Amino acid sequence: MPDATVAVINRSTVLDDDQVQAFVPALQTQVREHFRPVWHSGARLTFVGHGHRPAPGSWWLVVLDDSDQAGALGYHDVTDEGLPMGKVFAGSDLKLGYTPSVTASHELLEMLGDPEINRCVLLQKTPTSGTLVAYENCDPVEADRYGYDIDGVLVSDFVTPQWFMPGFPGPYDHAGHCDRPLQLLPGGYIGVFDITRGSGWHQITAHHPLQLDDPAQIERRRG
Repeated sequence: MPDATVAVINRSTVLDDDQVQAFVPALQTQVREHFRPVWHSGARLTFVGHGHRPAPGSWWLVVLDDSDQAGALGYHDVTDEGLPMGKVFAGSDLKLGYTPSVTASHELLEMLGDPEINRCVLLQKTPTSGTLVAYENCDPVEADRYGYDIDGVLVSDFVTPQWFMPGFPGPYDHAGHCDRPLQLLPGGYIGVFDITRGSGWHQITAHHPLQLDDPAQIERRRG
């Protein structure tokens, strides 16, 4: 699959064009040297400042100010051409003490890993029961504390495909924080769908290390 062209578009008022453009080379390095060899999905990044438009056919990573969804510092969407788009809310990040470059990295990598936002993994314990887990590669290691530095820019950690595979050997994330598959680190989260209960998609958030394949831990989280 050829690499996508991703336009990093600044539409924020809290970060100027120079500030956003400054972290684009680190994102390109992360995609090319760290992410693509593991996930086999890459991108060529271009920067689009205020007053300019991205090239037709580009995927978009748009830096905005305040979130239009409660609790979301970034999320996936589609462009006006129906192509993948990630949104990064730099104003909300800064108000909450988070790092916009980490959110930009997070949304970029998840967009590359699941462009249509429709991939998931089935954890099947018995022939008639199981749980779907959203194929999100940054959510389990979401917190800024797990990010790492590339040329002075903090970027998001990300899990590997092995993270979704019970019993497989690691590594389970790029920075080496996870010591087993399906482990949510504190501050991490993931979307799940319990097909046994038929209760629809919901989000599990970890306040302590949490194993998605441990039914006892999940029941305790449900409270």
